[in-house]
Amino acid sequence: MDITGFNWKYRLLCGLCAFLNFYASVSAESSCKLKAKFNLSGYRNVEKKKVVVGGMFPVHHRVASVNTNSSSVPVSQGCEGFNFRTFRWTQTMLFAIDEINKRRDLLPDTDLGYVIYDSCFTISKAVEGTLTYLTGQEEAVPNYRCGTGAPLAALVGAGGSDLSIATARILGLYYFPQVSYSSSCSVLDSKFQFPTFLRTIPNDVYQSEAMARLVLHFGWTWVGTIAADDDYGKYGIKAFKEQVEEAGVCISFSETLPKVSAPEDIRRIVKTVVESTAKIIVVFSSDVDLSPLIQELVQHNVTNRTWIASEAWVTSALINQPGVSSVLGGTLGFGLKRAEIPGLQSHLLNIDPYANPLTEEFWETAFNCTLDYGRALRLAEETSAAEHGGNTTLSRAVRGVPEGLCSGQESLEKLNNTYSDVTQLRLTYSVYKAVYTVAHALHNMEICEPGHGPFNNNNSCADITNFEPWQLMYYLKNVWFDVPHTKEPLFFKDGDVDGYYDIINWQVKGDGEVSYVTIGQFNSTAAPEAMMTINNASIVWNNDELETPRSVCSESCQPGTRKGIRQGEPVCCFDCIPCADGEISNVTDARECIQCTEDYWSNAARDTCVPKTIEFLDFSEPLGITLMMISAFGALITLAVGMVFLVNLGTPLVKANDPVLSFSLLFSLVVTFLSSIVFLGEPQAWSCMTSQVGLALGFALCLSSIMGKAAVLMLRARVLKAARSKAKATAKAAAQAAAADTSPDVIVTKGNINNNDAVTTGNGDVDSLRPAHQRVLAAIATLIQAVACTVWLIIIPPHPVKNRAAQNIKIILECDQGSVVFICCVFGYDILLALLAFIFSFMARKLEDHFSEAKCLTFGMLVFFIVWSSFVPAYLSTRGKFMVAVQIFAILASSFGLLACIFLPKCYVLLVKPEYNTEEIMQTRSKPRDGTGTGTSASLATAATEVEATTGTVDN
Repeated sequence: MDITGFNWKYRLLCGLCAFLNFYASVSAESSCKLKAKFNLSGYRNVEKKKVVVGGMFPVHHRVASVNTNSSSVPVSQGCEGFNFRTFRWTQTMLFAIDEINKRRDLLPDTDLGYVIYDSCFTISKAVEGTLTYLTGQEEAVPNYRCGTGAPLAALVGAGGSDLSIATARILGLYYFPQVSYSSSCSVLDSKFQFPTFLRTIPNDVYQSEAMARLVLHFGWTWVGTIAADDDYGKYGIKAFKEQVEEAGVCISFSETLPKVSAPEDIRRIVKTVVESTAKIIVVFSSDVDLSPLIQELVQHNVTNRTWIASEAWVTSALINQPGVSSVLGGTLGFGLKRAEIPGLQSHLLNIDPYANPLTEEFWETAFNCTLDYGRALRLAEETSAAEHGGNTTLSRAVRGVPEGLCSGQESLEKLNNTYSDVTQLRLTYSVYKAVYTVAHALHNMEICEPGHGPFNNNNSCADITNFEPWQLMYYLKNVWFDVPHTKEPLFFKDGDVDGYYDIINWQVKGDGEVSYVTIGQFNSTAAPEAMMTINNASIVWNNDELETPRSVCSESCQPGTRKGIRQGEPVCCFDCIPCADGEISNVTDARECIQCTEDYWSNAARDTCVPKTIEFLDFSEPLGITLMMISAFGALITLAVGMVFLVNLGTPLVKANDPVLSFSLLFSLVVTFLSSIVFLGEPQAWSCMTSQVGLALGFALCLSSIMGKAAVLMLRARVLKAARSKAKATAKAAAQAAAADTSPDVIVTKGNINNNDAVTTGNGDVDSLRPAHQRVLAAIATLIQAVACTVWLIIIPPHPVKNRAAQNIKIILECDQGSVVFICCVFGYDILLALLAFIFSFMARKLEDHFSEAKCLTFGMLVFFIVWSSFVPAYLSTRGKFMVAVQIFAILASSFGLLACIFLPKCYVLLVKPEYNTEEIMQTRSKPRDGTGTGTSASLATAATEVEATTGTVDN
């Protein structure tokens, strides 16, 4: 700022005002009058002083209520509610000025005077005191300093932040220095609004940060806030909220304490505190504003809460009253740096009760008596009248020393209140530093050498007996000294000091008294991780609990769950939702679950991704062993049947069933039995190809062999049917001819014709399909399947894959068929062969011989279709290794069905009834009930011979 320009403007303004005032007094003297006379109390000592230091302290809690009726002349209000704590601050300033005046190394040639006013903790009184101080007389005249006394140095005050804001705006108009000892509101750090404001108390920005760090240190995420209805409370709690909410802490409730007594509001706040689930309550308020709420909380016995106190009330005796320990025990708060001030207690205990009206009020309030004899006498008379029914006559003895009269000799040492308590000198120490700050600035001004001064006018110095406020402001901004007794360095950074706080714990002693125990510190100049140090073990919480209280809207979500925000509620209120299958959370209070990678799955606790279970039908497990044994058993049985057929190769039964096709059928069944074993074990490229191709080819050979057998039987049945029809027609014609011819030599009967059905099997001229044809048919059918399988293997062969989709928790190792088209074609071809075989065998089912080959084939194919029809739904309804088991079971069941239906009757004859294995038995057939026959597979070959013989007989 341009000091010279400001000085010029200031002088011009003063001259203009003086001229206007003089002009007004001359031209309209009758209209110039004093508008008000302020009613201020305090201390004043300016006689024969070189420099005067101002002071302002809220010695009273409030202004006294007065009649607001405008029909009478308004008067300046008085104050009520004496505050012993702030009166100690006032005495500390007097003590510091007296100590400075006695020193020879500080302002040796200057005696400091003082003017101290009571602000009554009210803005209006603070403004009154500021105007009076600047004017220099009780009748305040703005813009004027009346009188020729010592120059004003600076104002130490004015108490709370609201008061200092009001006074700083006025003092800033004149660039008049103000050094505050207790106004910590962050709004005061604006040098644009408050250019001359400095303070020896840390900025609330530091305190808000310290409170936020404290809440985060203990993991509290659900807190309530209460703030005074002033700038101190509003700005302090606002900064606190911003920091904790950014860190994820939620505010359960936010209440404001009324400045004026409002019982309804206090009861509402108490109800909010009781109903809230928040166990931590942060309070940014002065002790005066907070006191009514604490009294109401004590009446409602609101316990089990931990209170976080700001520096304004953490060690206040106004709050620490008897009975509050149950409510406020365990409180944590931030106190200013504590110090010992030698000589202060002696000064406090040796004040003169008659020296000043303010001191008299203190004495009367402290000892509950009066120093005014007349008032004591009146009080005694009123008391006597009340006790004696209106008789106000007092004895001479009573008139000599009325009851309630102070002697002035009462002992302050025996006074048990906050005034004489010097164990917690925190704000008192701040007052002490503020006074010394002004003294050192004046000292630096006093010792300035001409020509080496700081001012632009030829490096001039200021005259300590006649200086301007802005000149002292320069020295105050640049002051740097060590505070007496504590050696604490004091300097300003843009009018502020570093933030240092003691963390205080309210611990209840055995007698119910509260002791203030320092359990940590906060230092704003330290590294971020070292700013706050706390000894958690030394903390005693509410109700003497040693365990840290919890204050959360919802308990932390453990690993395996995630937060589910409740609609319309703060983010700290949430539900813990278990992670879905395949997702995990491995941290507390996870906002989202993490998806496991494709080869991993969540464990039961949903906090770790574990490898998925690899599943396949292994050889070593019981199911695999069982299926393998059944497959091997089936293959051995089939080989055994083959051995039986090989041993009986030349017998009629074996020869009648085309041995080559029988052996190819048995071989194919061995292949299907053994191919089922390849389905077991971990799928490999070779096993996938072998199992599918082997199964397809095995069934193709099996079904083509059956088809070859059935085709021959079908053709035989058709030939037999044609031959029988022809025989019947011939017999009918012969009968008609016999009826016409009466020759007794020829006799034709129906029985003669029917009894000739027995024919031999040696003649195979009726078979249009020779054994070679059957074998070629089976080979071609099998070859077609082989070609299809070869193309399949070359183009898109089956291969092993990891099936992750079938089951979430498992990876199923299985064979991918490569191409759906190919596998459908391959096994569709097998189905076609099966259908043809079944149709052929079904059409030949009525062939009658001792061993009904066609019926065996028909039953075998029915079993085949039943097994595989059941397989499809069973296969589709299973997962994992059981799909393979179902497929193997279908292969084994169909193979066993074919083996049993086709070869069991033959083996029965070959092994159990070998006497039936003869040409005669094979040709013999039983007579049907209707006397007709359809013929047998063995007799079909001689049907034509029978017809010819019958015809010849008739002709003869």
